[in-house]
Amino acid sequence: MMQKISKLPMLAHKSIYGFIGTLKEDQRGLSGVVVAILLILVAVLAVVLIWGFLSGWLQDLWEQITGQAGMIS
Repeated sequence: MMQKISKLPMLAHKSIYGFIGTLKEDQRGLSGVVVAILLILVAVLAVVLIWGFLSGWLQDLWEQITGQAGMIS
């Protein structure tokens, strides 16, 4: 029983590094991860571009609204 207990750390180490090794060598999921990262990057860039184009228009619109509110009160 003590021999089995003493082998547990070695078996745990072997199983963890074996899993990591197979994960590194497995290239099936690599393209999916890359595609997901690229889609996220494109979405963020699209939001930044849209915000850049609309920020000036929204600022002008907000100034018109607050200007009208100042004239009313």
